[in-house]
Amino acid sequence: MSINKHIEQQSKSNQENNNAQNPRVTWEGCSVLLDINDGDRLAFARLTIGSALKIGNKQCPLQSLIGCAFGSLFQVENGKEGPFLSRIPSNSEGNDLQDQGDSQTVDVSKDNRALVDNNMAQSLTEVEIEELKRQGVSGSEIVGALIANSATFDKKTSFSQEKYRLKKQKKYAPRVLLRRPFARSICETYFKKNPEKIGWLRIDSLSLLLSMANVTANSDVLVVDLLGGMLTGAVAERLGGTGSVCNTHHGVSPYPIDIVRIFNFTDEICKRIVHASLSDLSVSGEHSVESNQPEDLCNATKQSNEDVVCDTSNDHSNSMEEIRITPEDEVLPEKPTSQDKQQPRKAVQAGQKATSEIMNLWRENGFSSLIVAAPNLDAWSIVKELLPLLSFSAPFAIYHQHSEPLAACMRNLQHEKMAIGLQIIEPYMREYQVLPSRTHPHMQMSAFGGYILSGIKICPFEKN
Repeated sequence: MSINKHIEQQSKSNQENNNAQNPRVTWEGCSVLLDINDGDRLAFARLTIGSALKIGNKQCPLQSLIGCAFGSLFQVENGKEGPFLSRIPSNSEGNDLQDQGDSQTVDVSKDNRALVDNNMAQSLTEVEIEELKRQGVSGSEIVGALIANSATFDKKTSFSQEKYRLKKQKKYAPRVLLRRPFARSICETYFKKNPEKIGWLRIDSLSLLLSMANVTANSDVLVVDLLGGMLTGAVAERLGGTGSVCNTHHGVSPYPIDIVRIFNFTDEICKRIVHASLSDLSVSGEHSVESNQPEDLCNATKQSNEDVVCDTSNDHSNSMEEIRITPEDEVLPEKPTSQDKQQPRKAVQAGQKATSEIMNLWRENGFSSLIVAAPNLDAWSIVKELLPLLSFSAPFAIYHQHSEPLAACMRNLQHEKMAIGLQIIEPYMREYQVLPSRTHPHMQMSAFGGYILSGIKICPFEKN
């Protein structure tokens, strides 16, 4: 409680500014997750006046997304000044879903055995479609014209009709779902497009890590995060502005936590995300900083806080686009007026160095839990150095891609009698496709979620 009071005293001056933004509505400068065509493509973007996103072969500005509620659905339309994102009313979305549900209950006895795919069913030519585009016909109207001019559409089953409609809609009228970045959506996006950056951490493994480490309100969590900040952001999100998250590291340079900046954390939460070296956290101040990690991980892993850019592939149609954040973007200065000539307030960046007062409290009381996600480091060498920093009966959880390092760590913990309740868990999750008369697991899904070693620290037994 003393640590929390110390942080609360430092943040009283900016407490009103932290709640200025509505978390359910986008604002200029916030980060968003754009779901294009129902998961076909996922992209992170930063909403500014001049930001744009390439959808297909069209460059669509994102200014119209500012001020909209998360969960809004947009459709690409052609205007006089070029393509733009037009918001689809929520009532029309409900009507579409109802029409689709009604169509699935009709003509269930149909089948596609008599249909022959000879490219002769569509009477509308490509030249005519291009002419409709030049006339300014919307994408939805083009899809309706294709369905009306198809000779085999009425003969298909309702399931095949829906597949045909979605296929044409994705080509001529792409839809964009505005999603709020939070732990689950960010983890699922990275796992789908760039899993190596988050150490192949799946969403169920992340949930187990937080549960096994008992991350609750007012907790002081010690974290070793080599997943780009995915773990640090998830812990801070669960704490909800209480407690603190300390990202420890060997050497002088902290590990990069670029993903944290996608969460749209308030200043109050960002102040509670700090870093401290292992030598500073140790009681004696002379803790060993040797590790089995490569030299480039100790010295070259820290990326500049000024740029957060990563394009995972040269193919923009399948790559996950991330956001670019610069110090100028952190503060969006308003035009000065005669009534208000105050300078814009500088936004607080997450991952500042922990103060000496807080570290002294941690040395005295210990951390309430420990979470380690460092696939490139040896699990036992990390745990034997960090476990003494925890308070007694504090839980810990360690994630690794492979079970062998965790098995060796578990064996050493048992031999040294440093922890109890040790167990290695392999998360297992299957995603099912549920449709009328066809319910089965997805044909393409991840069958691997890594391994988690969990336990509880105990007081070492000393012989007389």
